[in-house]
Amino acid sequence: MPSFEARCTLAALCALAAGATASRAEAQQAQGFAVERLYPSAPGGGWFVMDDLAMRGGLGGAASLSGGYASSPLRITSGAQRLSVVSGEAFATVSLAATYDRFRLYLDLTSPLLIQGDTGTIGGTSYAGPSVDAGKVPDLISDVRVGFDARIVGDPKGRFRLGAGAQLIIPNGNQADYDTDGTFRAMGRVLVAGDVGWLTYAGHVGVHVRPLDASPTPGGPDGSELLFGVAAGARLPIGRRRSHALVVGPEVYGETALRSFFASSATGLEGLLSARIEGTEDDGPQLRFKVGGGAGLIPEFGAPEWRVVFGIEVFDHNSDRDKDGIPDSKDACPDTPGVKSRDPLRNGCPAEPPPETPSPPK
Repeated sequence: MPSFEARCTLAALCALAAGATASRAEAQQAQGFAVERLYPSAPGGGWFVMDDLAMRGGLGGAASLSGGYASSPLRITSGAQRLSVVSGEAFATVSLAATYDRFRLYLDLTSPLLIQGDTGTIGGTSYAGPSVDAGKVPDLISDVRVGFDARIVGDPKGRFRLGAGAQLIIPNGNQADYDTDGTFRAMGRVLVAGDVGWLTYAGHVGVHVRPLDASPTPGGPDGSELLFGVAAGARLPIGRRRSHALVVGPEVYGETALRSFFASSATGLEGLLSARIEGTEDDGPQLRFKVGGGAGLIPEFGAPEWRVVFGIEVFDHNSDRDKDGIPDSKDACPDTPGVKSRDPLRNGCPAEPPPETPSPPK
């Protein structure tokens, strides 16, 4: 039997080991971050994630209300263990945009309606599940997004359009609720889109400048990321006057950490099948209704088990093809610069030369 001194030494060593273990557990406590990886297109952008780059005309704009629900966007597995740190997330977003010619400036305000999850320890890291309820424990506004897009090449209805976009994400909310990183973020993307007969398509590739680096925390951000995505669908005219269109097709998009390029633990891939009905008039206010559903194709890094989204938008291209300051809907000569006239048959047409005055007889 061990001596009294040996037993005391063993007890002291066990206490030290327990203290060290507790210190390590405390050091590996996850601090929370923005778990959402669906980065929506600007209001008026057509698709849920991709952008159709269809800005045109004089001064116009768009306003949208969108929302959705994601199931288990952050779940951590280690062997037989599984922890849904964020088991469900519902949100609503109000967006406003101003457009002119081929440019767009916009603002997104997102309100978390529900964020819930489980508390536990897995993979050597302790997680505290979030608890956000719009009626009880609200985070009124999470990260605020300000963006700017421009079409560089192509016509708004052409076969190929090339553009660029930039976004600044301003931190707001509570990291413990997994709706913000607590730091400023930025995105830059190269955008493509086009319409070929009944086929409409869009895509992007870009960089998400993300200062937060939570590695080696499982499921956490690993710094800046590469963004990628593509969408394609059928555009079918509907209505007696064919003044609306039904667009149905998939979007596939994702991100991968630059420091762990396409590593399974640092790459998320998601698919979304969407449908929308939208006005197609060249001028005047138009409505767009859209709905989508999908799931994580690579269920890692914020890709949810499944997701549903919806949106309603009003947009106005205020088309003015000849750039004479008279909207096409009121321009009798929409392809030739002209002047305003009270006569609707002459409004926007070139001014008629004054009648010649007959010369006096000699």
